[in-house]
Amino acid sequence: MTLKQRVTDDMKAAMRAKDAARLSAVRLLLAAMKQKEVDERIELSDADVLGIIEKMLKQRRESIAQYEKAARQDLADQEKFEIGVLSAYLPQQMGEAEVLQAVAAAVAETGAAGVKDMGKVMALLKPRLAGRADMGKVSGLVKGKLGG
Repeated sequence: MTLKQRVTDDMKAAMRAKDAARLSAVRLLLAAMKQKEVDERIELSDADVLGIIEKMLKQRRESIAQYEKAARQDLADQEKFEIGVLSAYLPQQMGEAEVLQAVAAAVAETGAAGVKDMGKVMALLKPRLAGRADMGKVSGLVKGKLGG
């Protein structure tokens, strides 16, 4: 079953269960998926869907920080719930040791010598780690490994 099909099935299940909060979060994801398909005239792959989910998760985290700063805990809680729903579609997250190993392998593969080669290393790692590691942290690890 593709990730797209799984999301659609979850929407139907939430409708049957009359779970309005979950239904709303899943519909937001489906709308973002549909928007990308229409805009780019493509059929989404699982990797495309993971990219959309990661983008939505990043938006939610930023919103939570803003809501908590503005003392709007009710809105922050809603965003946290949506993060929980969206996170369920991500693959198992990699541990720190696994990420470090992948970074070391990518540096060796590309023959990166310094920070100027960071783009090559990140280009190699992004498809390998998509949805399985926070790319912001990976970027920091790569920079550290390359002496930046």
